[in-house]
Amino acid sequence: MLRVLWLFAALDAALLLDTGMLFPRESSSRERKELNGLWAFRADGSPNRNQGFESAWYKSRLAETGPVIDMPVPASYNDITQDPTLRDFIGWVWYEREVTVPTRWITDDGLRVVLRVGSAHYYSVVWVNGVKVTEHEGGHLPFEAEIGTLLRKDPTMPCRITIAVNNTLNLHTLPPGTIQYMTDRTRYPAGFFVQNYNFDFFNYAGIHRPVLLYTTPKAYVDDITVVTDFLDNTGLVRYGVSVKGTTSAAMKVTLIDKGGHCVVSSNEASGVLKVPNVNLWWPYLMHQNPGYLYSLEVRLKATDESSTYEDVYTLPVGIRTVNVSSTQFFINNKPFYFHGVNKHEDADIRGKGLDWPLIVKDFNLMKWLGANSFRTSHYPYAEEILQMCDRHGIVVIDESPGVGIKDIRSFGNASLSHHLAVMDELVRRDKNHPSVVMWSVANEPAAEMPPAENYFKTLIMHTKALDPTRPVTYITDSNFSRDKGAPFVDVICVNSYFSWYHDPGHLEVIPVQLNTQFEDWYGKYKKPIIQSEYGADVVPGLHNDPPVMFTEEYQKLVLQQYHSVFDQKRKKYVIGELIWNFADFMTTQGITRVVGNKKGVFTRQRQPKAAAFILKERYWRLANETGALPLWTKYPCPL
Repeated sequence: MLRVLWLFAALDAALLLDTGMLFPRESSSRERKELNGLWAFRADGSPNRNQGFESAWYKSRLAETGPVIDMPVPASYNDITQDPTLRDFIGWVWYEREVTVPTRWITDDGLRVVLRVGSAHYYSVVWVNGVKVTEHEGGHLPFEAEIGTLLRKDPTMPCRITIAVNNTLNLHTLPPGTIQYMTDRTRYPAGFFVQNYNFDFFNYAGIHRPVLLYTTPKAYVDDITVVTDFLDNTGLVRYGVSVKGTTSAAMKVTLIDKGGHCVVSSNEASGVLKVPNVNLWWPYLMHQNPGYLYSLEVRLKATDESSTYEDVYTLPVGIRTVNVSSTQFFINNKPFYFHGVNKHEDADIRGKGLDWPLIVKDFNLMKWLGANSFRTSHYPYAEEILQMCDRHGIVVIDESPGVGIKDIRSFGNASLSHHLAVMDELVRRDKNHPSVVMWSVANEPAAEMPPAENYFKTLIMHTKALDPTRPVTYITDSNFSRDKGAPFVDVICVNSYFSWYHDPGHLEVIPVQLNTQFEDWYGKYKKPIIQSEYGADVVPGLHNDPPVMFTEEYQKLVLQQYHSVFDQKRKKYVIGELIWNFADFMTTQGITRVVGNKKGVFTRQRQPKAAAFILKERYWRLANETGALPLWTKYPCPL
């Protein structure tokens, strides 16, 4: 009975979010029309970057107001052309696409038509046929607008979608940044300015994830929240369904197993489904059958004075629990050890644009490594990636874009308000993914500043209130004495680069300094610790003996020195290790970076460096020690 009461309390907390952001799935009542492909594109190169608004480019075809070029969606625009000014462009860019909408979408006024953008970086304004329908602040998360009524005003017109996107970062955005104007005319041309920021990846911009139209009936399933548990061999799925467009509806909720068989059903909009002989969702390499997903099918039927509406939505559900003690992390009441990677959404040409071949390749490489987890450094990744994690049992630390918060002005009320809104959007989108086991609210902020304590206390407590079923962390550096946010988190995540940024070239300091780091943090806070970043840059193919920095030999030794300390501490309170980084990635130009950050164990083209084999041997050994695999298992199954 207590377990059921806990499920109700957890669901009530999750329902603090008052509207849904369900991933658009096709069903017997819903259709999708993807708008990926070539869009008309123009960057607003005017001195104030505001000509597009002043001249109302959205009121007519973009090509009628000036020259346009082809631009693929989804993709970052930066590396598509040979124009260096576009690669480093800061300001408004404009996208346009004309769409033919099926006639039945227009004639059926009982149908909602929704325009959805998976993500655009950073601030977006959207018009349909010259009428503004929505705007959104923040990259990395979806936004949408209902446009059916607008389309029906003139059914003869094509649906012309215009999206203006601005990648400018300021002190209150996430991540923050500043614009610096250079006024010395003896050194800089008129109008010269630069975008400054305190994060180490390229500020790719554009429409990064799919744009689509989808339909629902007028009365529809707006949101679903699930919270899972189990008792002995019985799974418990506490669910809540939010409905819009009607005040009264009949509903059937059915949980279906992988074989397509009905397991249990209900006619209520909320309740607890008891699942006999439950198949739990297990992480990769922790169980012989990882990533088991049920399907929660919701069927809605509503009637008004003139029509009957039926809606069907199916949500994948993994039944699992997450808990934390002072020394361990538990999934399904069994100790879980994170042996994984940090990643970036980053690749040649496409930048941060969603790319299915790249996603599948990366998952194959992670499974080849024996990685059971990754962190979405340093922003939320595409929903499609989290769906892959759900299916394959890859555990995720889901991180907000709170990276590079270094200026005291970024800890003010305006910044905090936006950060809280971003966490609302992140939890709303990702709350039902079984692969997501922890929220990370920020990466390496200047936590020693006086306003930081209240900022992070408020942020962390807000996130816990949104979702009390998952622990909350934020990523700190190795200097525990300065930290003001750590008292409020559930897990300490620490980044350190001994013998790289500190004492460069001196490998012998790693065991001493890393041991001190762990003992200091655990001694003060008595919370489990994840080494959330460590590593060294490598120029692929560069060798030297004795090893020196930037060679493959040096990276291997850095990893091995860290690993020896991990092996001592994971028997006590260290619960994970995430290498920085999975693959090389692009950064802004600078004297410390040679065409990007080279700390990947794979190149940017996904070819292994020598360290990848060191990591592979270690991760498979860890899997055999801490998982449920037979000792003879050496290689992962293919996707």
